Amino acid sequence: MSNPSDRQQAVREKVRKGYARIAQSAKTSCGCKPASCCGDKTSKSDAKRWAESVGYSSDELAGLPEGANMGLSCGNPVALASLRPGEVVVDLGSGGGFDVFVAAPRVGPKGRAIGVDMTPEMIAKARRNITAYRKRTGLDNVEFRLGEIEHLPLADNSVDVVISNCVINLSPDKPQVWREIARVLRPGGRVAVSDLALLKPLPATITKMIEALVGCVAGAVLVKQTVTMAREAGLVSIELEEKRDYIASMEEVQDPLYRKLLRNLPKGATLSDYVTSLNVSARKPRRSSVGR
Repeated sequence: MSNPSDRQQAVREKVRKGYARIAQSAKTSCGCKPASCCGDKTSKSDAKRWAESVGYSSDELAGLPEGANMGLSCGNPVALASLRPGEVVVDLGSGGGFDVFVAAPRVGPKGRAIGVDMTPEMIAKARRNITAYRKRTGLDNVEFRLGEIEHLPLADNSVDVVISNCVINLSPDKPQVWREIARVLRPGGRVAVSDLALLKPLPATITKMIEALVGCVAGAVLVKQTVTMAREAGLVSIELEEKRDYIASMEEVQDPLYRKLLRNLPKGATLSDYVTSLNVSARKPRRSSVGR
């Protein structure tokens, strides 16, 4: 499989299958104990505590449709985005709709919250929750679209804000994701991403572990590469905030995936020596040729 596009598709299919299993599982996520974006939350309370630990309020979580919070967050991009009424916000890799359902009340009846996910099972799960959301809020401003974040099913210059929560690191073509973000944003539009990034390269044994990839670790790139990709896509005012406490929490619970990763790290090393949660803010210039 020497063709880069073939390799990318192989990674994409492995991730798709992994998250399909999460969507279909009675559990609320994908293979670790309650403190990681892949966390195997064994109860709703575990998922709730984890979401609160990365910045979501009790009120936001209490208002979510059943099953929307699957414990897949590594930050709170909705808060980072400072959403305003009337805006159109799109969530890349929306999963069960968690951040979409948190964002939609903030943009209100004249705004729109759109989730994009490549996994049909996740899209189906999120769409089933729309009825409960409408009943609770009285709003009809949410939709979910099947598509890859490298090829967004959105028109040029059609979105005010792009958010994403622990998803871009999973993409096998991250520069293309950032180009798509720039394409769909209106001039002056904003980006608010929470993701995992590397402080230094991971050992090769870990990058080959698909469990780590689906768990958001092996697909991460260096912090400085994230900045480069966003800048080369045409975005400006790029700001970063490292949140190393996320990985520290992952270490504290000693989940099964973390223990497996630890066995493949150099002696005495911890995952937080390599990985951080990263908040990324940026915007599209008001006068730009991006996406035209």
